[in-house]
Amino acid sequence: MPRRKSLTKRILQHLLLLSLARAILTVSGRGRAWDEWDEQRYEDPQPAAKRSFQRRFAQTLSFSALFFAGLAISAGAGNTVRALLDDESATSQAQTGATGTTGATGVLEREALAQTAVKTAQAKVAVPTAPASAQRTAVVSTRVTPSLATERTATPKATAAAPTRVTRTAKAGARTQQRANGKAPASKRTHRHTAPKAPPALDPEVQSAESSVVWINRAGVDPTPESARLKVQFARRLVTFSRQAKVDWALVLATLRAEGHNGRTPAGSMALRRLAFRLGSLGGRNNAWAAALAYSSDTALADRVVALRHYYRAVGLPALVHGLLSQKADLEDRVLHDSRLHIYAGGRSDVANGHVDVRVLALMLYLGQTYHEVTVSCLFSGHRLYARPGVVSAHIYGRAVDIAALGNTSITGHQQPGGLTEQAVRSILMLPGGMLPAQVISLLGLGGPSFPLANHYDHIHVGY
Repeated sequence: MPRRKSLTKRILQHLLLLSLARAILTVSGRGRAWDEWDEQRYEDPQPAAKRSFQRRFAQTLSFSALFFAGLAISAGAGNTVRALLDDESATSQAQTGATGTTGATGVLEREALAQTAVKTAQAKVAVPTAPASAQRTAVVSTRVTPSLATERTATPKATAAAPTRVTRTAKAGARTQQRANGKAPASKRTHRHTAPKAPPALDPEVQSAESSVVWINRAGVDPTPESARLKVQFARRLVTFSRQAKVDWALVLATLRAEGHNGRTPAGSMALRRLAFRLGSLGGRNNAWAAALAYSSDTALADRVVALRHYYRAVGLPALVHGLLSQKADLEDRVLHDSRLHIYAGGRSDVANGHVDVRVLALMLYLGQTYHEVTVSCLFSGHRLYARPGVVSAHIYGRAVDIAALGNTSITGHQQPGGLTEQAVRSILMLPGGMLPAQVISLLGLGGPSFPLANHYDHIHVGY
């Protein structure tokens, strides 16, 4: 086969031919005639137009941008090609390497190590009487061999390039090895349960009560919730029908509540009118308890009707419509100007300065409505900070009152069963839900929030 000429020789030959052709054309063109083109050629040269600086700067900037863009593209292409070459080499080495972690030999060695660990664990369990030296040797071999095999067989490139894939057999062998070494898997380790702590001792102030009371100094909710407040239309009909029947509106409302008619409208117009005239015909204007007993034929219901009537009359109809908190200023003024309430000077100052809870104000007015004469021995002023060591008294928060006398009768010496103190405690326990106290302390325990304490022989403590 003839030998081809090199590329350099062919290029030189072409250049030589072109040079000869140009020389021939030049020689042949010297004797041509003079023409108009020659006249234009030899005329006075005209000055060339000056190129603007902005155009040259724009061209330079464009060529520079194209140059650097080409450099960036070539560099990126080179990095991509290099990364692809590295990945191909690493993948081929990991797949074809006989000792790689993912190669055939690596997987086989892991399976062999797992089978060895299983056989060792079975031998250790099946032959418990083997010498201690042999058992120690087996344990050491199962602990040291995997690490040495991994160090010898694993290569850095294969480990960094491809993540290790553990087969099911290897996982089972690892779990068996952990059980053989006396270690349970992390997810199935048993945690030792600590013995539950003993409950704290009962509060010493409420030894005879069912549960202790914790006082928290924060604003409480309105004792008359929104769902228990009367609608304005019902309140107007209540007053109108009661006047027509010549009976107290508080008695009519108390009878409805005692029978379980709750809500913002306890009765319709016809039922309300019929009840008012029925209580009026039964003598409700003169004797509320007798009218309630004649209406219901139940003494307990009659007692509750009378208690609720006194409470409604004490707080007033606006408080039942808008809530007690909205009427606190009016209740404070009524307490200070009620001749039935005998309050010491410090207590009157507490009321005037707004330090007394609205429920305590309503309670004093309720007792004044019930017993006509009430002597208050302690509100906020004059009481010690702690009711007992470490427990702040409810008096400090303005949520407690001490009653020393009712109806011109002292509490001291009148705490026997059936006496004045028992009647007062029962009256307090019949207050509606939001007004029910948390503590009613005397020498008598009537259940619920009522419990006895020996140092309350001269007064009744009522706390919220």
